[in-house]
Amino acid sequence: MDPDQVAKAFVEHYYSTFDANRAGLANLYQDGSMLTFEGQKTQGSQNIVAKLIALPFQQCKHHITTVDCQPSGPAGGMLVFVSGNLQLSGEHHALKFSQMFHLMPTPQGSFYVFNDIFSQLSNAS
Repeated sequence: MDPDQVAKAFVEHYYSTFDANRAGLANLYQDGSMLTFEGQKTQGSQNIVAKLIALPFQQCKHHITTVDCQPSGPAGGMLVFVSGNLQLSGEHHALKFSQMFHLMPTPQGSFYVFNDIFSQLSNAS
């Protein structure tokens, strides 16, 4: 299993689901999963999805610029670092963001998000 292919497939699935139906992300997290969104920590699949659904925008589109990945530890985990632009409905300027996922394997042969850190980047230079 090529880590780059897994990371690319995960990123495509995650952001297309986020943009269309955030509630659909629930199966990507587990009870021990943690999200840090702009410095606020949330743990557990239900709490994470509730946080994402409660964000102050309903429609958005992610445009991915880079996806980098590395194997992580003997358990078969993977670090995935994403950067890109987030276009909010009705806004002229896209927001720059970065997001890091620590994916862990499941007994069924897929991956779940163990850690997720999202940060909006300043557009100022």
